[in-house]
Amino acid sequence: MEISPDRVFFTSRAYRLKAHLYRPNVTTRDQKGAAIVIAHPWSSIKEQSPANYARLLCKAGFFCLTFDAAFQGESEGEPRSLEDPYQRVEDIKSAVTYLVGRRDVDSDRIGVLGICASGGYASFAAQTDLRIRACATTAAVCVGIMARRGFDRDSANLDTLKGQLELAAKDRNSDIGGEKVDLVKLIPSTLEEAVGLTESFQDLTQYFRKRQPHKRAPNTCLARSWDMMANFDAFAFNYLISPRPLLMITGSRAATRWFSGYGIVKAREPKELYSVEGLTHADLYDHVDEAGAKLVDFFEHSFQHVGS
Repeated sequence: MEISPDRVFFTSRAYRLKAHLYRPNVTTRDQKGAAIVIAHPWSSIKEQSPANYARLLCKAGFFCLTFDAAFQGESEGEPRSLEDPYQRVEDIKSAVTYLVGRRDVDSDRIGVLGICASGGYASFAAQTDLRIRACATTAAVCVGIMARRGFDRDSANLDTLKGQLELAAKDRNSDIGGEKVDLVKLIPSTLEEAVGLTESFQDLTQYFRKRQPHKRAPNTCLARSWDMMANFDAFAFNYLISPRPLLMITGSRAATRWFSGYGIVKAREPKELYSVEGLTHADLYDHVDEAGAKLVDFFEHSFQHVGS
């Protein structure tokens, strides 16, 4: 049976964010008001991968809150398609505030799950927001490191980054009559356009264009986003999450698996790196059974002694 969430909203700085609240199935397990904020990938929306994880986690007894980031999806914010790492982190913290304000949620049992770029944002938020009692990621990426290096941990992406920063400058100048800059298309528009591209682009195109496309997920980004992302580092202070637990899930075939490895290296105990055999980066968006079972176990264990 399809699970229908409640349509809710909350405010993040000046922006009204549209969200979905998935209520727990208390006939299966009573998680005592535990709730999970689930944040979406770069250029994605709440109806895609966050919904896949929310449906699984709410069946295990958790409240789940998914939302569209500011400037994206159904949420407020201009200019559209802006990727601002610090606003994205603030969105997660504001989602926690929303849950704290609910009578049916135990404010001592709130965790966060970040997918792809939000794996970086969730980690960054958890480093300093002590209301987040447990942090988990799937297919985590740091957009700043990606801007500087690309997918390959051993490469330097600085020539490409220089060009992106030049476009960012032109984009900002367009606010005062300068030359307009087109939105950056992050993935091909069709499966045919992805033929011959890297495995990573084909992986993402298969998910966004075939398996779970959505009209509100154009997979575009404003050029000025790059001067906000380029010097962002999601994982540098992961040690601040301790003694709260950190779980980072990746796929054995994910080109981005080294990001999770780096995030774990920068963290202190309790921490765990978990790899799902045979899955790529984008597979973790909708092949959620094994990752989801691991998340259920992780959050249950993380909250089991709260209030006891």
